[in-house]
Amino acid sequence: MTAARELQGRLTKPAGSLGALEELSVRLAGLAGVCPPPLPVPATVAVFAGDHGVHAQGVSPWPQEVTAQMVANFVAGGAVVNTFARQAGADVMVVDVGVRIPLHGGPNLLDANVRRGTRDMTAGPALTREEALAAVEVGIRVAAALVEQGAKALLTGDMGIANTTPAAALIAAFTGVSAGVATGRGTGIDDETLAHKIAVVTTALERHTPDPADPLGVLATVGGLEHAALTGFILGAAAARVPVIIDGVIAASAAVAAAAFAPDSVAAMVAGHRSAEPGAGVALAHLGLEPLLDLGMRLGEGSGAVLALPIVTAAVRVLHEVATFDAAGVSEK
Repeated sequence: MTAARELQGRLTKPAGSLGALEELSVRLAGLAGVCPPPLPVPATVAVFAGDHGVHAQGVSPWPQEVTAQMVANFVAGGAVVNTFARQAGADVMVVDVGVRIPLHGGPNLLDANVRRGTRDMTAGPALTREEALAAVEVGIRVAAALVEQGAKALLTGDMGIANTTPAAALIAAFTGVSAGVATGRGTGIDDETLAHKIAVVTTALERHTPDPADPLGVLATVGGLEHAALTGFILGAAAARVPVIIDGVIAASAAVAAAAFAPDSVAAMVAGHRSAEPGAGVALAHLGLEPLLDLGMRLGEGSGAVLALPIVTAAVRVLHEVATFDAAGVSEK
């Protein structure tokens, strides 16, 4: 990191003129242990998909079948994240970690289903500790496999109807904010449904009183299978010293869980964008991460993370390619 800061100061530009990109390049040099750090390409976005028992509480206007239908759309290449990934030159991998409806395979679909959806977290724990652990380990294995295959950056993606409800519960549990602060409109619910959703999250938190010092317990009681898998995915990226670009509120809830498991994992996290979901901002502030983009997006899928990839690449490319004052024959002030 010291070498990267020193190099930034010798490049043909005013010191500090690239703002947050300079500090990002320094962080990534520290993560990789080399200056300049590797370019974050090739990159893969892993879309972890799961269903949720809390859907029965009426927290989303979308039918649960949409999760499986959207997974098929990802596999076919027809979703927003596929479009953005083609633009950014990233690969898309879809991981069924908890979809209720059995899925048919495809070249970019991994069947790693732990359970056909979670239980209703307002009636009991969403998962057993063993199921939560199995989902975390799915994410770790996926990250390790992608890095072994050559990925230099991993991007978080998700799909799961009603999954912003457990995300809000996770963020409230790990950061200490109230359900009202952590809970947003998800796919776009009205005021009445939002009030009901906040009450559902409050009920789950009061029932389980999850302990942030026991992150696996928190994931089991109020989490989702894709949240747990994303937690492992982030931990796996950090263990491999590969940057992991955090997408929206689902990924942010997994990121605070990952930080509870291993605080040093935050060093590998890059906040891709500021989701319009309020819980995402709470989670990023808790982690001390400043997002690269703020476009008012709240889609999920990994869409914001993929949009941020070229910016992360540009930050690193500066250290590789911009001439120093001495090399370019440019006078310093």
